[in-house]
Parts: sequence; structure tokens; C-alpha cells
Amino acid sequence: MIRLQQVILARGTKPLFDSVDVTLNPGDKIGLIGSNGAGKSSLFAMLRGELHPDQGSIEFPAKWQLAHVAQETPPLERSAIDYAIDGDIALRKLEAQLAELEAQPESYDNGIAIGEIYGALADADAYTVRSRGEQLLLGLGFTLDQMEQSVASFSGGWRMRLNLAQALMCKSDLLLLDEPTNHLDLDAIIWLEDWLKRYAGTLLIISHDRDFLDGVVNVVVHIDERKLKRYSGNYSSFERQRAAQLILAQGTIEKQNRKRAHLQSFIDRFAAKASKAKQAQSRIKALARMEELAPLRAAAEFSFEFREPLSAPNPMLVMEDVHCGYRTESKTDHSFSEKTIVSDVKFSLQIGQRIGLLGVNGAGKSTLIKTIVGDIAPLAGTMQTGKGLSIGYFAQHQVEMLRHDESPLWHLAHIAPNVREQELRNFLGGFNFPGNMVTSPIAPFSGGEKARLALAMIVWQRPNLLLLDEPTNHLDLETREALTEALAQFEGTLVVVSHDRHLLRATTDQFIIVADGQLQPFDGDLDDYKNWLYQNKLAKEAAPALPAKAKADALPQAKPIPVADKANDKEQRRQSADERQKLAAQRKPIETRIKRLEE
Repeated sequence: MIRLQQVILARGTKPLFDSVDVTLNPGDKIGLIGSNGAGKSSLFAMLRGELHPDQGSIEFPAKWQLAHVAQETPPLERSAIDYAIDGDIALRKLEAQLAELEAQPESYDNGIAIGEIYGALADADAYTVRSRGEQLLLGLGFTLDQMEQSVASFSGGWRMRLNLAQALMCKSDLLLLDEPTNHLDLDAIIWLEDWLKRYAGTLLIISHDRDFLDGVVNVVVHIDERKLKRYSGNYSSFERQRAAQLILAQGTIEKQNRKRAHLQSFIDRFAAKASKAKQAQSRIKALARMEELAPLRAAAEFSFEFREPLSAPNPMLVMEDVHCGYRTESKTDHSFSEKTIVSDVKFSLQIGQRIGLLGVNGAGKSTLIKTIVGDIAPLAGTMQTGKGLSIGYFAQHQVEMLRHDESPLWHLAHIAPNVREQELRNFLGGFNFPGNMVTSPIAPFSGGEKARLALAMIVWQRPNLLLLDEPTNHLDLETREALTEALAQFEGTLVVVSHDRHLLRATTDQFIIVADGQLQPFDGDLDDYKNWLYQNKLAKEAAPALPAKAKADALPQAKPIPVADKANDKEQRRQSADERQKLAAQRKPIETRIKRLEE
């Protein structure tokens, strides 16, 4: 087990932990939560031995193998699959020992040692390691071709996925994951969630994704007021328990205050009376002994709202036979080549629609959004926008587009040059940019603070169409909840790409999907989408062995964009439910067989 005893830790002049005691059991899947700067990453550093407590002790079995996600990835020429397999440290050690022994002259003792190494390699599953590595990388969104590419050829986000694969590859007893979903799409998150459910060791995870925490953890450790408190259950259970504690604590404090007031009243009335002096003295001592109860405080809630749009064109946007993709110019002969990502898009946006855009990594979700915004021109087809259309666009890498040498006030003044400074300051104060912070360069700000500034700039512009591409990447739980509530009350039209299932469920009422180069409606919820991912994966794995017609039958078929028809809506839903039941019946024996094979 992991045991923290009377741990005290300060970073510089800031105290993080004060006489902390907590015990975590082997096999627990623990969600570590707390506000930004509370000490979550510092606790991970202490468990890794990179940081030592000022007082107290942290203990767990010395024989435990610990795995964590590296924060840096050197630009290696090593292939992605080999880099992932490097995470199996014990296996790589055995391979190094075998290479060393095989390089020595042949002898009886040497032959025995080589035989023992081969036995150890078999025990370490050396003969299935490449298959296991490929399954990890496929689950995290890599293709078979990408697995053979060098680590150096990948961008920062993809290198973080490689580091995650390396951590999962390690046969660990304790796995530390710090925001593992930040660089993942929804399909990869769903895969990771299922993988972690089957993980046999002790898991300690920092995450701001409440649905992910709900699906994985069975214990929550909350950092609050420099203490660690352990709660049984998932994140939703923690919220219920915490709320009950706040109510109980408030009632206890009120009861104590009434008792203190009663004692003080007696003392004030009778302290000077000789006949009552003894009773007054006993009450003075009782009052002195009464421990001052510190109130349990909920974190100060952050909230904001989108202002009412200035106009409401309808339709807002119409796309007819649009091809979305990229046009590149050759450096040699200056000719142009086109790469189509999503083709034949027939799509319109009406006022008040709230759409979640689904699709696996690389399907073309961001390409479609950029085409709507106008960042890239359509390769073919026509796109018309309504008069008065005002788009608020949060790009996937919006934070990186900010000027890091400038202040929040500069950024807002840049888009509102004729507005009084005090009005801009007041507005930014509502987004938790107080005092000197509003005029300070944003370079040292956290990712969450920069994302909050980007949101503030969008809110200021009063858009009637919001296009959000992974808006929660850098946001903590509190700010995610504030964004979710603000989007739920937004009066305009919303199209959102997000891996945060709680946000999607709370803010959208229909889904469309980018799949196989086409934009299609998706008749179902996020649980149906999880089933669709599973079926799609099975169909693709079976595709090489199937004839052409069977392949077509195995894959989900495109459907035309539906026209609103209340008369047929009930029948369509019934047919969809029947189809889902048939798929579930077909899936059951396959799942049972997979379970037997895994056992």
C-alpha cells in the first residue's frame, strides 16, 4: 500500500501540504483532484522520488515497478513502435543481457545462461511484445504506417501519445498519469478508459475530465486546505459526499456559535456576581477549551455567460457539394496540388442548432471547421453565409496564437480599440484577471489562464455562431463547468468538437459525424458512438478477408442529412432502436469470446 504520514511540503514560500496522513490500498484506481497549484504534480514528484517532503514520510513497497508519462521526448530516429516497446524496461534489460552473452565465446556455462535468458524472455511475453505495442499505438490513434516512422517526425502532441504508450507498455505496479487525455481525441479516450479499467496495478491519475474519472476511478483523493482527504467511489460520488460534508459542517459551526454565544452571555451577566463567580469561571474555561471549527469551504465558483447575439441570420450558413481540404504549391514548378479530406458536403446551419461534431482522429473535423470559418477555402462547391453572421472561433491550438509578450488588457484592446480601458478591465475582472494580472505579460500564465483569456475575447465579440474545436484542453474542472453552463445558456448556434463527454451531453442536442471522407448525421448518443467505434474497428480488422460486397455491408452506411419531419420521427427512432438491438445481439458472442481469450 501507499502510506503518507505527517507529510509537510512547501515550494518556496508557498506551503502545499501540512501534516498530511492518507493510506491508499493496492489495486485502487485513484483520482487526484484539487485546484491549480494545490500540489497535485508535487505529490507525483514525491512518489517518483524527484522531490522529498520537508517532514514526514511517503512509503510504498520497494519492489514495486513505477511507471509515469515522460514530459519530454527527444527527437529520436528510433521508430515509434520500438520507442513504445522501450517502455517494457524488464524486457529490454533481458534483450541487452542476451546480446551481451551471445557476443561472448561459446562455453557450457554461457549456454546455460543463454538458455535461462530465453526462458525469462518467454515469461516476459517477448514473443508477443510487438503485437502488444501495435495494439497500444492503434488504440492511441496511430496507423500501422505511422508506427514505422521516426519519433522525430511527429509533432509535440503525438510525441506525448508515444510517451503515454511507453508508460502503458511498462509492466508496472504503480502507474502515475498526469492529464493523460489532454492530447487525445474522444475515440482514443474511450479506448484508454477501457484499458485502464483492466489495469491490474495501483493507478493514480490527475484529470479534469469528469466523465473519464467517473469511468475509471474507484477512489478520489481531494487536495484542499493543504490536506489530503480520501473518498470512496468515483468523481460523481465525491461531489455528493463533498456537498453533504459542506452542509453538515455549516450546521455544526452554527450550533457551536449558538453555544459560544450562550456561554458568553452567562459570563457577561454573572462574572461580577460573587454568588455566580464559580459558575462563570467554569464557563470561561469551557469557552477557552472549545475548539474553533474552521468552516469547510467550497472553492470560489467561477462563472461567466455569453452575451446575447446582436443579430440572428437564418439560415446562418449553406454548403452545397463542398470539398474540404488543402491546396499546396510545389516549390519546383509552382504548380498546385489538392488533397481532399471531406467531400460532397451538403450542410446548412439554422439559428439555435446545437451540434456535436464526432469522428475519429484525422477524419477531418478540424478541416471542416476551418472551412466554415474561412481559414481555408473550399476546393470545390459553394458556401454561402447569412447576412450579419458573426463567428466566435476557438481553435484547437488557440492558446498558442496569443501574443505571449502582451497582457490580457492589450489582447482585448486590440479587438476593441475604441472602448474605455476601465470597461475592458471590468470585463476581464469577470474572467478572473484582477489587479496587476490584467496588465502583466501572459507568458508565465498557466494553460488554463491563457484559455480563459481566449474565451473572454470570444465572449466580448457577441457571436451568433460558436465554432469550438477542443475548447477544454487546458481548462481545470471548475472552468470546464463554467464553460459548460455558459454554452448551455448561449442563445446562438453552436458547433463543438470536444473529447469532454460531459460538455457534449450538456450543451448539444444532435450529432453529426465525419467518417470515410463524408459528413453524415449520427442518430444516437455518445454510448451509441462508442458502439459505432467498436463496430467500425471490427469491420476494418475483418475487411481484408471479406469480398467487396461483404466489406460494404460490414461498414456503417452513410445516410442522407435528415429533413425535419415530425410524422416520421417516431418511426425512425424505433427503427434505429431495432438496429442497435440487432447489433448488440451480434456483438454479444464476439465479446464473450474475446473475454475467454483474454482470460
